[in-house]
Amino acid sequence: MFNTTETLRGFAHSSFEDRYGAKCSIQKSSIAFEDCIWFGVNDADPKIMCNNAVRNGVPAQDNCGWQPYEIPEDVLLTTRMHLTQEQVKQIIPVLQHFVDTGELPD
Repeated sequence: MFNTTETLRGFAHSSFEDRYGAKCSIQKSSIAFEDCIWFGVNDADPKIMCNNAVRNGVPAQDNCGWQPYEIPEDVLLTTRMHLTQEQVKQIIPVLQHFVDTGELPD
């Protein structure tokens, strides 16, 4: 499932796909003063409903539900979480409960 490599700067990087095939990754952060990781999808992959496209200045594609929605180059979409060790420690019990039961804890 995971394809583990290193970044050009030598930080561990693992890539994988989610349930819907979105490219995701987990990577050791280069932040100097604290151990952190980056975790999440690699691309926001914005989309718009075809019936709303024209209203939003996008030519509508025929016979579709969702269609790609181009975001200007000067707009940033954050797709990955920057997590500290403490934050990951707090998430692990929730994930472990899901692994064990298929549910989120109450």
